[in-house]
This record gives sequence, C-alpha cells and structure tokens, in this order.
Amino acid sequence: MGEKGLKGGALGLVSSVAIGLASTAPAYSLAATLGFIVLAVGLQSPIVVILGFVPMLFIAYAYKAMNAVDPDCGTTFTWSARAFGPRAGWMGGWGIIIADIIVMANLAQIAGQYGFQLVGADELAANRWWTALAGVLWITAMTGICYVGIEISATLQRWMLVMELLLLVILSVTALAKVYGNHAPSESLHVDLAWFNPFEIGSASSLTQGVLLAVFIYWGWDTAVAVNEETADRERTPGRAAVISTVLLLLIYALVSTSAQAFAGISDRGIGLTNPDNSGDVLGSFGEEVFGTAGFGGVLSKLLVLMVLTSAAASTQTTILPTARTSFSMATHKALPSVFARVHPRFLTPTWSTLAMGLVSIFFYAGLTAISGNVLEDSIASVGLGIAFYYGLTGFACAWYFRKVLTHSASNLWLKGILPALGGLMLLFFFCYAAFSVYADPEYGTTVINLPLVGKTGGVSVIGIGALLIGVVLMLIQRAVQGSWFSQPDVPRSVASSSDPFSSAPR
Repeated sequence: MGEKGLKGGALGLVSSVAIGLASTAPAYSLAATLGFIVLAVGLQSPIVVILGFVPMLFIAYAYKAMNAVDPDCGTTFTWSARAFGPRAGWMGGWGIIIADIIVMANLAQIAGQYGFQLVGADELAANRWWTALAGVLWITAMTGICYVGIEISATLQRWMLVMELLLLVILSVTALAKVYGNHAPSESLHVDLAWFNPFEIGSASSLTQGVLLAVFIYWGWDTAVAVNEETADRERTPGRAAVISTVLLLLIYALVSTSAQAFAGISDRGIGLTNPDNSGDVLGSFGEEVFGTAGFGGVLSKLLVLMVLTSAAASTQTTILPTARTSFSMATHKALPSVFARVHPRFLTPTWSTLAMGLVSIFFYAGLTAISGNVLEDSIASVGLGIAFYYGLTGFACAWYFRKVLTHSASNLWLKGILPALGGLMLLFFFCYAAFSVYADPEYGTTVINLPLVGKTGGVSVIGIGALLIGVVLMLIQRAVQGSWFSQPDVPRSVASSSDPFSSAPR
C-alpha cells in the first residue's frame, strides 16, 4: 500500500506507457483534429504535427525530473506548490481538473455518436439527446471501472490500445500502398519534402494556429505520471513512461497524418481533408475509401469506427484517473475538503474523488447539452487554454525548483532547466496568443459574449479564461474555510538529506 493508502506497485512500465498513450486517444484525436490542422496550414500539416511534439517532449522531461524527487499523484499541484507556493499549486491543480471536466463532454459525445454509428443507427447518432444519453452511460461505465481498481483499468487500456495502434498502422500502410500503386482517388498526392518544411507555411498566424491544434492531440500522456503512487519504482517508471509515450505518439501521428494527406489530398471536395463534411471526422470517410465497404475491407472499415469509439471511451477512463488523483492529493494537503482524500478499503482507489469526477462531468455535459450545442462546442474548444496553463506551469516549476543545481552537470542544465523552461515559454506564448487573439475574435467559434469595457469577444476565450478565474474564487473560498494549506510542505524523503542540493531550495 502507498503512503496515502493507494495501491502501490500495481503498474509496471508497459502499463504506464499504455495509460499515457490511451489518455491521448490517438484515433479519436486524429479523427477530430487533423482536418482542422490541414485547414490552417495546408500541405505542411505533417511538420506541424511534428512541431506540436516539441513543447510536449520538453514538458515531459519536466514531469520526469519532478517525479524523480517527489512522486506525488498531485503532479502539477504538488510541484508548483513546492516551487512557487500554495496559490500557484492550487491553480495548477485546478487547471488539470477544469481541462479534464471540459474535455469529458467531448469524449462522451464522440463515444455516444460512434456507438450508434457502429450499429447503423445513424439517425440516433445525429440526435443530440440520444447522443447525450449514450455519452452519460459511457461516463458512468468508465467511472465504475476506475472506481473498482487501477489494475483493471490498465489491463483494459493495454488491449484496446494494441488494437487501436495496429489498425492505424494498417490504415496508413494500405493508404500509402494504394497511392504509389495508382489505386488511390484522383485527389491523392505523392509525399513531398516540402510537407516537412515549416517555412512553406503562409504566415506566422497560420503556423501558430496549427501548432495549437497539434498540441491538443498530444495532451494526456501525463496520466502516466498522475498514477505514480500506484506504480512500481515510482521515482523512475512514471517519468520514463511519460517520455516514451510522447515519442511513440510522434511516430504514430507523423505516419497517419502523412498517409492521410497523401491518400485524400487537401481538397475541399470528396474525401479531401478540408472538405467541411469531413473535417470533424477525417478517419470515417478516409477509412472507407482506403479499406472499401465490402468483404474484409468492410470489416476493417467497421473496425476503424470501433477503434475511434474505444479510443474516446478509453480516454474517458484515463481522463477520470488523473483528475481523481489530483483532487485526492489536494485533499490530503488540505487544499480541498477532506472527504476527497478517502480511499476505498478494498479497491484502494480514491472514492469520492473518482465518483465526484464522474458526477461533475455528467452534470457539465448534460447541462451544456440542454443549454446549447454551440456553447458545448465552444467549451470543448477552450480546453486548450487549460492544457497550456498547467503544462506550462509545470515546466516553469521544474526549472525554478532545480535552479541551484543546474550548473552541476550538462544533464541537469538541459533536462531540468533549459528544456522545461523552453516548454513553459512556448506554452505561455500559445496561451496568450490563443486567449487574446485567436479565440477572442468574435468570428472564432459559435458564440459571442459582450463583455463590459471589452466589447464583443469570442465565447471560446471567455469560457477558457473564465473557467480558470472560477478557480481563483474557489481557492479563496477554500482558504477562508480551511486556513492555510501547503504553507510549509514536507520535504520529500528523496530530497530530505542535508547533503542533497534540493533540501535548501526555496519552495
């Protein structure tokens, strides 16, 4: 049993990598995002997908370094509190919670739609209320799995992930074989080196928008670190899993984006990736054209729909895991009510933290569905701000925490200082550019809000920043009720020695 009562040693490296990869939902992320990346940057989408990997890798090194000295399941909350104080820590934890709650609405919606499509019930898939009902059932089922135990969650993730990745590779290889065997549609293109040249992109604005979208498809690998207290060799395994996950994602995304663009082209007609009818789900039309609809090809096409469904479902499950553990850690440090610190005596999982994540996600999804489909859509688009906020904060926390030992070795300087700080700076730029330029444009998204002193502002920006500001209010309320938390944090055992340079690092 771990020091907080969680089930220690339940996960190995393979299970941790599987959870990290499954959290990003590769099939779902590509289906929902690739078309919009192509719309932003055209033929240079493969290089933009690769560039989106850069800040993710840098922040993965920050997670690896911080986890090595403090393997706490609160991750950004705990580490930011140690580096910058309790207020920064609380906001880092809130960034994780709010981003995960918002994205759960989208995951549930996709799971509901694809579930109906899989059985041929297209009319139900297009019905907002039936889709919402199916989505709520998905959230309920995944919450139950997370409640019962981390080992069951990991086993399910491994099997679903293997099938998902295998099918994506088969899809990509088949598509490229048809392109070069002259069996592809007329819109198809041969792979060109110019696709991997970022200087071919028309403007810095287009490049930034593309990278913002690419960053989203990598989000989720940090779940491998969020379950660190339930992992064998918790000081090393979670950090290694985070870095391995990001590298594997790079390979998967580069292969699929290149093959999809080569086979379908970037036309706004037919199966072209910029066709508005396909942009929200490029794998659906792309898969049917590659595999066909008859015989074994038809089976593979249906299997691809199933993979997108299970990808969204798996990500639903692995979105609950880190959020429950963040709120659990916050409660153990008295930053949230103590009820969230309870552990199930048999399953050794956070009880109320897990159940609360499921219930809040259901109410959020159902509430926005009832209010407006447009508000739901813009809420989902705003999740990138929460991602950039807490990932970037982790990068800065790492560089600051280790600042006194950065000159001790080249490894310290680069992996604990320069790269995490660069990752933080990149994400800070993306956050500011998106919040105050791209998303704030009244023409962006589907809702417009007239703010006092500001005027008409895009709903995506208002929702994203507003969600973070709600965290400030809740933090002040909790502080008034609880008093101080994390005011004098305990130094982790791994850094408590007087000979250890971190023991004197300012918190």
